[in-house]
Amino acid sequence: MKQKPKILITNDDGIHAPGIKMLWQALVDHADVTIIAPGEDQSGRGLAITLRAPLQIEAVEWERGTPAWKVNGTPADCVKLALGVVLPHKPDLIVSGINRGSNSGRTVLYSGTVGGAIEGALRRVPGIAFSLEDANHPNFGAIAHHIYPIVQHVIENPLPTGTILNVNFPFDTSDIKGMKLARQGQSYWIDQPDQRIHPEGSPYFWLAGRWSDHAEHEESDVALLQKGYITAVPIHIDELTDHDVITAQQEQFGKLFKGTLKSIETQ
Repeated sequence: MKQKPKILITNDDGIHAPGIKMLWQALVDHADVTIIAPGEDQSGRGLAITLRAPLQIEAVEWERGTPAWKVNGTPADCVKLALGVVLPHKPDLIVSGINRGSNSGRTVLYSGTVGGAIEGALRRVPGIAFSLEDANHPNFGAIAHHIYPIVQHVIENPLPTGTILNVNFPFDTSDIKGMKLARQGQSYWIDQPDQRIHPEGSPYFWLAGRWSDHAEHEESDVALLQKGYITAVPIHIDELTDHDVITAQQEQFGKLFKGTLKSIETQ
């Protein structure tokens, strides 16, 4: 009998969020699943890790005997502890989500959901991040049947080393047009700090934001989501170098050292 893939599930909305429960339900019959997720909401934490407080792992009772733990840290902390402490072997795949709200465009740089998948990719474990655009009344049940086919595709068609798949479901889950691989969009949430006054008189801020639209390529995740498509962006984080800058500026940059030495000699 074919062995089931080993899948680690995490998220950034917290271990008791409805999205992670639906993700587990979509995968538990098809995989050997382990859950390690933050104990509290960690949205917007990106790849942040906890360095100035001790991390604790606490077992959580889960249905069907699924091993589950909560961590008093970020999604990246969860993956670090999963791979370094809890799991005896690396999983075949890390699946993060389902996030309440979109992680399209450049918001991936802030997303803890995507951050959990990236942390795995840094350790040579492929990952998928799942998000649903509707943040206020997300109908996770309407998209659950799409989860495993995407996971199965990634298992059968492995991603390149250092690449994750960032999947977003459109706001209207009742009229999905299809599923497409896409390019990452340019739009994102920009800062719009909300200033308030403390009773003692000093100002404080809630870091609110607004969606900043850009002219999007028609094959971007932002554009395709607006048309009703499920989007999946392969994000490569293994090589971050802008090689064009090296080619264009290497000689000029190297001369800075000689110029600095001459400056020191003339002092």
